[in-house]
Order: sequence, then C-alpha cells, then structure tokens
Amino acid sequence: MEFDLQNPLSQDLQQSIFEMESDHLPLLNSDLDSDHHLRRQIINLISIFSEKLNHPFVSYLAINYFHRFHAVHSIPGDKPWILKLVAVSCVSLAFKMIGGDSGVQKDGALMFDIGIVERMEFMILGALQWRMRSITPFAFIKFFVSFFKLRMTSFDDDDNANDDDQYHHNHHHQALKDRATEIIFKAQIDLKLLGFKPSLIAASALLCASHELYPFQFPYFKNSISSCSYVNKDELLKCYTVVQELVMDGYESMLSCKTPINVLDLDYSSSEDTHSKTDEDEKRGLKRLKMSTFGKTPFQLS
Repeated sequence: MEFDLQNPLSQDLQQSIFEMESDHLPLLNSDLDSDHHLRRQIINLISIFSEKLNHPFVSYLAINYFHRFHAVHSIPGDKPWILKLVAVSCVSLAFKMIGGDSGVQKDGALMFDIGIVERMEFMILGALQWRMRSITPFAFIKFFVSFFKLRMTSFDDDDNANDDDQYHHNHHHQALKDRATEIIFKAQIDLKLLGFKPSLIAASALLCASHELYPFQFPYFKNSISSCSYVNKDELLKCYTVVQELVMDGYESMLSCKTPINVLDLDYSSSEDTHSKTDEDEKRGLKRLKMSTFGKTPFQLS
C-alpha cells in the first residue's frame, strides 16, 4: 500500500498519532553545532538525488529517515562517498515507501552497486527499528486546521455574510493547508526544529500561515490551538517562534550555505562540486567498504 504522510496509520486514529509521535523523534546523540556541516551536506545530497523523482514527499521522508538514523549511528564526515551512500539509501527507502520502484540507486552517476545500497538500507531499517511509516507534521494539519473558524470583524464587508459559508470555509481551510505545507517543507532543513514534536511544527506552520493570510483571525486561531489538550502551550510558543523567524527572515541563512530551501520549487545549485573532487576517493572507498567507523557499535557493510 502506498504510504501517505498525511495519514501514516492508514486510518483516522488521531489520538494514537499524538501518542506515537515521540517514538519517531530523532533523539540527538551529538552536538548540533559540531555536526552541523555534515547534516547540511547529507540533506543537500538527499534533495539533489530526490529531484528527478518528481515527488516532494520523497525528499521530506528521506531527510526524516536520515535524522533518525544519525541519532543511532555517527557518520564519518571525512569520507564523502559514505555521505552519498547514506543519502541515496535514504532516498531509495523513501521512494519505495511512497510507492515508487527500487530503481533510485541505478543512476550510474552515483557509482554504487545495488547490493551495496541494499545493505545500507538494512542498516537504516535497523536503526529505525523498521518504523518506516514516519509520523510527520503533515499528519496533524487536518486536525489543527479544523480549529480555524472564520469570524466577522469590523473590517469585513457586510456582503460577505451572505456568501456561501461552506464554500468559503473549504476555501480558507485549503489556503491555510497549502501555505502551512509550504512552510513545513521549508522548515525541515532547519536543525533547530529537530527537538520539537511533529504536532507542534504543524500547529506552528498553520499559525504562521494564518498570520500571513488572515491576520485578523489569527488571535482566535492561536487561542483555539493553545487550548487543545494535546498541545503544550510553552513548547508551542517556542516552536512557533522558531518557525516564525524562518518565515520572516526568508531563510537567508540557508541560502548562504547553498542548501535548497523548498522541495516544491527547488533551485538546485550545480551538483558538479559534489562529484568532481571526490570521485577518486569514492572509487577507492568502494573497493574496501569497511564501515566500522560508523556508529556506536562497529559493523561492516560486507
């Protein structure tokens, strides 16, 4: 069955999703400042490898797998070919979950034997404890957007009261969901959000969307979400502040490090730099493929 990030359990079990979301958080095993560059490199590679698949959720899911894998295994940053192997394996797994075939690793430019990628995939699966149906912010959008109720204000035209209420209800909800989805995609590569639950990221993205699209309705929407029994108000405020900063500053810091900021509208930098300096290192490394430098427990990919 094709995996849907907006409905990860394949049925409407909203309470179960809130109860399970903590199991899908990447528990950080390292200082984000110390491995910031490595994470950026792999995220950038995942985005590049996902581009040709023409499915935005593949990149999002692959990055989720990477963060969860990295929470269990350290990754040697001095071996660029290993970074590529991790990235393409995460993309391959994500593409299979979304419903694609297993041909991601067949791209000759990646230089990896299919067997090598499959062994890496099994390592990732083990680190994730085979929990591949990731619970992401997309799973909570439908729930939180239902808290948005359009209210008349002194700025509204009286004629609006006679409009088709159901039509406008659906229209406004869809506008909020579309903008929140865009914000969630952009926010994924900000490492400051790794410690927040997916539900908080979803609620924060919808609040930012509401502030942009329906500023006069924003206070009501914020109060409604804050009063939800599933939401910790203090954590929501922290998460909202981070997401709001990302929206306000235009992700300039991400652009400066040449990281793609929107998988829906990627403007990839040339991948030539990714390949040109490391081809020889990769060829030598692939002959050995001894990867005991990974993780807390030594292992070999052979």
